[in-house]
Amino acid sequence: MTKIQMTRGKFAGLMACADDQGVIAAAAIDQRGSLQKAIAKGRGEGGQASTADLTLFKKAVVKVLTRNASAVLIDPEYGLEALAERAPRTGVLLAYEKTGYDATIKGRLPDLLPEWSVYRLIAAGADAIKILLYYNPLDDPQVNTIKHAFVERIGAECAANDVPFFLEPICYDDALDDKGLEFARLKPELVTRYMQEFSKPQYGVDILKVEVPVNMKYVVGTRSFAGTAAYKRAQAMELFRSAASVAQKPFIYLSAGVTDEIFRETLELAAEAGTTFSGVLCGRATWQDGIPIYAQYGYDALIDWLEGKGIENTILLNQVLAKGAHPWWKIYGGLENIEVIG
Repeated sequence: MTKIQMTRGKFAGLMACADDQGVIAAAAIDQRGSLQKAIAKGRGEGGQASTADLTLFKKAVVKVLTRNASAVLIDPEYGLEALAERAPRTGVLLAYEKTGYDATIKGRLPDLLPEWSVYRLIAAGADAIKILLYYNPLDDPQVNTIKHAFVERIGAECAANDVPFFLEPICYDDALDDKGLEFARLKPELVTRYMQEFSKPQYGVDILKVEVPVNMKYVVGTRSFAGTAAYKRAQAMELFRSAASVAQKPFIYLSAGVTDEIFRETLELAAEAGTTFSGVLCGRATWQDGIPIYAQYGYDALIDWLEGKGIENTILLNQVLAKGAHPWWKIYGGLENIEVIG
């Protein structure tokens, strides 16, 4: 295989976000509006949650769960104070996008935090930059042209500042319930097509942070199966392989808010299928059950919960990664096949 060239900053950033085996075992706590609503909900009818609650919750998660993480993904709006709490040698990914989208405009168009730039995020401690993008490859071509240009600009900005670019495409169909059966049947095509699209060199993506191509609740023959079938187990494994086969960049899986048990089974199935995923960026699966604890009893109670169940979740997750995940450099033919330049 011909050697690939990688700039020094990109290489250093990827190494900072991975463990010694080249696997990215990252914790994600970049949720903003959704986390604030969940804390408020945990306080009962009429409950409220402040931005100070967001910062305090993030501090607790970072303080405890980064002990078992290679990196942490957090937002610069409410999370920068939490970075001081992270375990030694924990890489930092900073989110660059605004949370959510304007529902009054067609296409779930992306936008950036206006007071931040890649340069400023690096100055704030970022080893890598993350962008979330809602994307439907079957959408109106005009909508997707806007999104393609958006990602190209971010890729160019990351290249100019020599920092890795993690892209997180999230598929959707405005006509379908994203937890329903019809969407479960459509999802493999959407995920496969966006992995293929954003592997193209013009986007400058270094790591694809992707959804798994199936909804495990519809996979017959799994512990997660909820009674309605979209695919048999063998079919689901083939869908994992098909999506992985089009990727030209290292990719990692996101937990997408499922329980820790479902996420672990998902990764076990991906590994059994021979999928060459390079780790995870796992958020809610490891800490979401701590939200009502914090909402009702506060920071110290959340720390106690994280020290118990939260740590247990990360240990079990890392055991699955140790068996099934591959180094990020495998897609390039091995670490020895990368020539670091600049």
